[in-house]
Amino acid sequence: MADHAHPADAPPMDYIEHERTYVGFVHIAEVATTVSLAIVAALAVGGVKHAWGTALIGTLLAVIAAGLGIASDKISWRAPVVVLVLMLLALLLY
Repeated sequence: MADHAHPADAPPMDYIEHERTYVGFVHIAEVATTVSLAIVAALAVGGVKHAWGTALIGTLLAVIAAGLGIASDKISWRAPVVVLVLMLLALLLY
């Protein structure tokens, strides 16, 4: 049978650091998901409505919002959602 015992010289698990890493991963995953959706909406504005200037501005705003969302825990995914909503409105109103 397999030996499931840990070596005696192995350091104990650092659960606080593990939790901090997990929270950081979830934070980046949330921001990246909303930025991806905002960029897809911007590309839809360019492709469907032929408003490539608006699509370019939306993409640039999404990248800036990604930086803000990653830098701030309080803003997080909310900054890219603003760009997503603007691009969806542009898709509907153009």
